[in-house]
Amino acid sequence: MKTALFSSKSYDEAYFNRLNKTHQFTFFETQLNSLTAYLANGFEAVCAFVNDKLDALTLHVLHQNGVKVIVLRCAGFNNVDLEAAQKQGIKILRVPAYSPNAVAEHAVSLILTLNRKTHKAYNRVREGNFSLERLIGFNLQGKTVGVIGTGKIGAVFCRIMLGFECKVVGYDIHESEELKQKGVIYKPLDELLAVADIISLHCPLLPSTKHLIGREAIAKMKTGVMLINTSRGALIDTKAAIDGLKKGEIGYLGVDVYEQEENLFFKDLSESVIQDDIIMRLLSFPNVLISAHQAFFTTEALEEITLSTLQNLTDFEQNQVLKNEVSLMI
Repeated sequence: MKTALFSSKSYDEAYFNRLNKTHQFTFFETQLNSLTAYLANGFEAVCAFVNDKLDALTLHVLHQNGVKVIVLRCAGFNNVDLEAAQKQGIKILRVPAYSPNAVAEHAVSLILTLNRKTHKAYNRVREGNFSLERLIGFNLQGKTVGVIGTGKIGAVFCRIMLGFECKVVGYDIHESEELKQKGVIYKPLDELLAVADIISLHCPLLPSTKHLIGREAIAKMKTGVMLINTSRGALIDTKAAIDGLKKGEIGYLGVDVYEQEENLFFKDLSESVIQDDIIMRLLSFPNVLISAHQAFFTTEALEEITLSTLQNLTDFEQNQVLKNEVSLMI
């Protein structure tokens, strides 16, 4: 199929050119939104990423330009107006699981780095500073780790933390019997917030989970809690998190995602004046670690994302069962 791929980076082009045998891709570096959707004129399909804006107006323009299917090269679909897509007759397909291990392992890396301050030690030693002052951490062994969302990524994360001999407490509307057998204890959300030394978010962004971690939730947490988010930025009310950091309620914050990341992430802004005062405030805290949505970024994950996206296009083109279709029923 003739496909317009938006928000393209060098690695997207490299993987799709190497693994694609059937479809015709045109790569656009620009993000997809209502102002750039005209670029898809003459294309049957569009390939979009997490920060592309697929609202009603964008979908209307795409439909007017002949687009029949949108393949997301990601698992999340909170950036898509599914009702508008249905009205326009545009199918939405995603990559439901590419590498749960990649994301779960990155969440663990945030925990270890924040705890043992290896990023600070690295910079110190390069400057000839071999002091251990202010680098003290804590043992993970015996700590209580709260896992909000125990789907594929959350389950891998649970197993890793059990390997550190942590007590793992989970919260999910669908409890896993397999994880229970491995030692995960499920509790209501309020109880998890109250007992966890470390809380890691692995749930999707839905209307019901937006700002799941806000002022009220933070007040229920242990003082000095470590909060980790590798899922979706808007799960955390960033202003409430900043307030919690200022008051010492949150002891550590590690995030790979951010509410307003579409204006920042996946871009080189090193020579720019960043206008986002909220993220600049976050960066001012010594106990905050931010990575730029790279949790998924492994060779294995990129290959699986590419292959699944290509298969989604083929399934649509050949009128096969669309096993990865996203609809209003999901």
